[in-house]
This record gives sequence, structure tokens and C-alpha cells, in this order.
Amino acid sequence: MNKVLTAVGASTAAAIACSAALRPVFRHWGATRDEVDGPYPGEGIVPDGERGATMAVTIDAPPEAVWPWLVQLGGDRAGWYSWDRLDNGGRPSADRIHPEWQDLKLGDTVKYWTKRNGAVDAWTVAALEPNRFLGLHGLSDLTGRPLDPAQPRPPAYTEGLWGFQLKELAGGRTRLVIGGYETFRPRSVGWLLSWIFPPLVWVMQSRMLVVLKRNAERAGTHAG
Repeated sequence: MNKVLTAVGASTAAAIACSAALRPVFRHWGATRDEVDGPYPGEGIVPDGERGATMAVTIDAPPEAVWPWLVQLGGDRAGWYSWDRLDNGGRPSADRIHPEWQDLKLGDTVKYWTKRNGAVDAWTVAALEPNRFLGLHGLSDLTGRPLDPAQPRPPAYTEGLWGFQLKELAGGRTRLVIGGYETFRPRSVGWLLSWIFPPLVWVMQSRMLVVLKRNAERAGTHAG
């Protein structure tokens, strides 16, 4: 029995060590140290918010060619450009710009698609600087039920700003940096999720960056 317990303990320790080693990779995929540690738009939108995962990619297209892909995000619109079977109810994300989905304003609701209930409210547009920054604010209880940000926060909730920053580079290119701020209460929940979420976020968001890059670059090639 002692040998079994020792083996289990060693395996657990190895798993924790492996997770700790990979956690920065999951959280900061493609991002530079300056992008991870430097200032990021939207600070203050989430009370007591801390920086969340920061990921980035360079796109061979100017910001004005990338922006329309971001504006049409949403479960009832273009989808999320990720693994559609996992985060879009199996519905394919858009592979072209839709003019009818380009009118996004501060305060608008961005929905998430569920197989059971269809499109449900998930985020509110909290920051909008055309060709520069889109910030989506989310606030919910621990079951995922949306909460009213005008009301006092309950003892248990999650809140975050999901940001999409476009930085113009030389040669008509763009640096897309996805980051933001997050708060979890109680803090013990935040600690637990900080170990569970990074691999899940990496799987979905790294795919999102790859598809956004591909779509924007293909659209520019076809336009040319």
C-alpha cells in the first residue's frame, strides 16, 4: 500500500509540475513579454480586475482589414472563428465579411450560441475604438447566469473584459493582441479556475487567432 501511495503521490507531483511549467505557454501563446506585462486597454472596466491570459498573432493585413472580422463576432452572427463544434453549437463560423453585421455600438449585447437555448446574452460591448480596440464585458454568477452590473456584486461571481487590440505595424501588417481583465469571487474559485482554464482557453483562443489571421490574409489576397 505504501508503494501505491508513493507512486500516486509522485504522479500527482509530476502532473502539478508539468501544469505549472506549461501554464505560461497556455496563457501567453504568441505574445511578447511587453504585450504580457505592458499596459492593456480597458483597465478599470472590471472592478479589482487582474490581467488575464494574453495571446497574440501578426496578420499580414492592415487594421482596417482585420476590424470587420472582430465587429461581427457573436453566436447569432459570425461565430467565434474557433472550434465550432465546441463553442458555436456546431454552426460554422463565417468565412467572409457580412455587411449586415458591421453596425456594432457601445452597449450592444454579443450573444453566445447554445444547443439547448440557441443564442443567449453573454457579453456587452464596453469599449469600441474602430480599427483599434474592442472590449466585451461579461458578468455572471457561478452557474453562468448573467448579472446586472448596476447592482451590487454577490458573494460569488465571475467578471471579465475580453479585449481585442489591433496595433498597426510597418508594411501594412497588424498585431492582434487578445487579452483583458478578470475577477473571480470567492478568491478560492479564482485560484482553482486559474489552473483549469488556461489549457481550455489556449485550445479555443489559439485556434481563433489562427483562423482570424487566415481569413484576413485571404480576404486581402482576393481583394488584390
